[in-house]
Amino acid sequence: MINLTGKTALVSGSSRGIGRACVLRLADAGADVVINYVSSRSAAMETANAVKALGRRAYVVKADV
Repeated sequence: MINLTGKTALVSGSSRGIGRACVLRLADAGADVVINYVSSRSAAMETANAVKALGRRAYVVKADV
């Protein structure tokens, strides 16, 4: 497993689906994550809470990338 401790990852479209799965995998590897969403703040916050449950920091940003 790769160790991403001390790194921060930005994943666009990460509030659900494949983006959410990527965020959770990155957090599991030790990265803090920036969760980008366009329309569903509630889904982004659910993803952020899942990241925090893994002991990592999560930043939620609304942006059309």
